[in-house]
Amino acid sequence: MTSIPKKKPDLQFYRRLLSVFNQNRGQGVSLTRLSRELGLGSKDRPYLRQVLLQLEREKVIMRLKRRYFLNPRVRVVQGRFTTSSKGYGFVIPKNKKRSDVFIPARFAQGIVEGDVVEAMVWRRGSRGRPEGKILGIVERKRSRLIGEFQLRGGQPFIQPVDMVAKEPWPIKVSRGEKPQEGMLITVDRETRELQEIFGFPDDPGVDRRVIIERYSLRTSFPRSVRAEVAKIPAAVSSAELKKRRDLRHWMTVTIDGETARDFDDAVSLKRDKHDYLLGVHIADVSYYVPLGSELDKEAYQRGTSVYFSEEVLPMLPERLSNWLCSLRPQEDKLTLSVILRIDSQGRIKEADFFPSIIRTAARLTYNSVYKIFQGDPEETQKYKTLRPMLMDMRQCARLLRKARLAEGSLDFDLIEPELIYEQGGPVAVIGFETNEAHHLIEDFMLAANEAVATFLTQKKYPLLYRVHPSPSVESMDKLKKILAHLNISLPPAKRIRSQDLQRVLEEVKGRPEEKFVQVQILRSLKLAVYSEQNRGHFGLAKDLYTHFTSPIRRYPDLVVHRFLKRALAHQPPLPLPLSEIADHCSEKERRAEEAERDLLRWRIFRLLKDKLGEEIEGMIVDITPDGLIVELNEYFVDGFLPYEEIPHPVRVRWKEKAVLRRQGSPVYELGDIIKVVIALVDPFRQKMVLALPLKEKKRKHKNG
Repeated sequence: MTSIPKKKPDLQFYRRLLSVFNQNRGQGVSLTRLSRELGLGSKDRPYLRQVLLQLEREKVIMRLKRRYFLNPRVRVVQGRFTTSSKGYGFVIPKNKKRSDVFIPARFAQGIVEGDVVEAMVWRRGSRGRPEGKILGIVERKRSRLIGEFQLRGGQPFIQPVDMVAKEPWPIKVSRGEKPQEGMLITVDRETRELQEIFGFPDDPGVDRRVIIERYSLRTSFPRSVRAEVAKIPAAVSSAELKKRRDLRHWMTVTIDGETARDFDDAVSLKRDKHDYLLGVHIADVSYYVPLGSELDKEAYQRGTSVYFSEEVLPMLPERLSNWLCSLRPQEDKLTLSVILRIDSQGRIKEADFFPSIIRTAARLTYNSVYKIFQGDPEETQKYKTLRPMLMDMRQCARLLRKARLAEGSLDFDLIEPELIYEQGGPVAVIGFETNEAHHLIEDFMLAANEAVATFLTQKKYPLLYRVHPSPSVESMDKLKKILAHLNISLPPAKRIRSQDLQRVLEEVKGRPEEKFVQVQILRSLKLAVYSEQNRGHFGLAKDLYTHFTSPIRRYPDLVVHRFLKRALAHQPPLPLPLSEIADHCSEKERRAEEAERDLLRWRIFRLLKDKLGEEIEGMIVDITPDGLIVELNEYFVDGFLPYEEIPHPVRVRWKEKAVLRRQGSPVYELGDIIKVVIALVDPFRQKMVLALPLKEKKRKHKNG
């Protein structure tokens, strides 16, 4: 005979309960029959009544004449849980046709980001979206929990930080382990036994270790993978070379960042009367990584390389990523080449694809190429033999970009934060700006990716598409209202196209509100993902698009390489589970980006601890019911300014994104630049509380 768990019903109990209700839909079930069907004893009946009473309050069930009836709207959804900093979260259903389910914080207790859960949905929330409660965990994303060590009455506790938990959890600490209060630790989620002591949040290296643990990043390669890589010969057989087109006599270069070591793309250019013959040559990683090998399995698990400020967690072992596959200068390398004939209007007239062998003439950097474009005498002299081709590349890239933007491709030129390191630690943050050399490579890679997607689709080969769904009408309506405050107009939300958003980006270029508008447009868009079905790419205004140009660091590109090579060899497509691969790689990409961003923000917040009490300029990027969200202009992170800081009474119209005086005149609006003072910084939790400068408070009070 079974019994109900003492603390709360588990997933198996809910499954059995719903099964009984579903078998008796329309008839109702008595308490006695419910107990019997669930196999419960008489001692469990009082607790069963409590469970049913709670479900009745939540309107999951209703009671009529001593019978319980299931709400006909109830359905169960299985999916991945994603949380917010405020405690609530969403269940992303496995069934892509289903909408995300909003989970209030009270129903998300004990769930960690990434857990696969079952949720019960029976109503729509205030915003019209499905709302429900989590019944239980199907699969834990991580077996360990990260948190802050605390002592309460001499007993050890953990305050979890990567899950919703109102109260600290009691834990088990063995006698030999002695964490100190405030240290970051991990515990086993099942046994709650202490597993690892990281140290205090500001200790050197703790941030990296915590981020790696939080996002389940792989830092070393298994022995089987290392053994497999060691056996890969450095020399390529003559038989393999005969299968490839020899382009070693072509003038080919790589253009990358100053610290890059994994060079997976090289470019070449020739003129043919009024046309350009653009060559995009991509490292043939698939030659070295056979499908189903230990190396391939590990690359799939990683999905992507992860780039931190001072290191890389590569998708492939260094012998491949930085040597055998990397297109290093003056070395023979195996590649897949795309040759595009581009006319004077920036249109692709022809595309040719083939396996090749190249030998790059030089390893150029974005800065050196940009200096050549600017006429720098030293760089021009250093690369005088390459300059004519580079100048032709510049013109070709400009034509491609002009044509792309005319089609409605969105051009975001945001300044990204970059940390400056001295003696192994970050000492400052600066804004990293792209230049025309970055744009050149971006445009060449976009053209090659689109050409490959078009070719494989025309050949009716399956493909991992890179898709960017159109934004929701709700998000476009919200954006339209925000931009209206800046006297920027948009068509009705249902009719907004990428061309309309690009027009806005061009309209605000060079204006004080440029950054604010860019951020608002970005926030209104959906995430780009991988899919086995083509749904177009909204942001690029492309009907067909894929990722082909970075197989050293992205697993989807490696998959596309394999399909392209089979198509060129007139072989049937590989029977791969593309839907599963697409979902897996989309998730790995998202996690990698979050890990990179979280570590960067943690370190920026740590720098800001030295700025407590200092006056700093920021921009209002959001208005919430409780306060303003202000992004510090020089530091690229945001903080919270509570309304209590505003010295005179105000009315908050957060849906209209405005803070008003009683008389109705605005005090603060989205996009305003204001002075703030840092009152509190918590780097580990990435939270910052702001205040108004004393003189600002006095001024506001005087004018209020």
